[in-house]
Amino acid sequence: MTAHRGIAALASAMMICFLVLSTMEPEFVLLHFYQSLIYLIIVLMLFYFHDRWAYMIGMITSVVWLLLAVGLDLVGGAMRQVSRIARAERPTNEVEVVAGIMVILSLLLIAVCGYRWKRQYSGMGKTLSTFMISFVVVAIYYAILIVGFYKMFPGA
Repeated sequence: MTAHRGIAALASAMMICFLVLSTMEPEFVLLHFYQSLIYLIIVLMLFYFHDRWAYMIGMITSVVWLLLAVGLDLVGGAMRQVSRIARAERPTNEVEVVAGIMVILSLLLIAVCGYRWKRQYSGMGKTLSTFMISFVVVAIYYAILIVGFYKMFPGA
């Protein structure tokens, strides 16, 4: 049960970060709200003891988010802000600071979910089927997100 609390805390922290971003970037409030929903779903799955799915979706969602963040150069900007903080300078972009926090949270969520998966479900023959179904769910989730993002900018 302690592992559930740790994963729920990480997923909740990601959800809160997206909601904080929605206040920092009001033009993307719906987008950030939608991004936070999958982490709420992970918490609810843990609450209702569907941990097999929560672990796998937690890992896949975090990996996809990190790939998108790298593709949008959020990680590079976040690292620049971390570097400023390390030199005792004030960050110049609060959004990139939150993105840096989210990178750390995503890596932790991947590690903790992977560890729990390995301890509980490794060798049971459920890995491939759970991965494939979870991957399809996360792919559809992010496809809707990306389509929604591009519909926000019809002239682009």
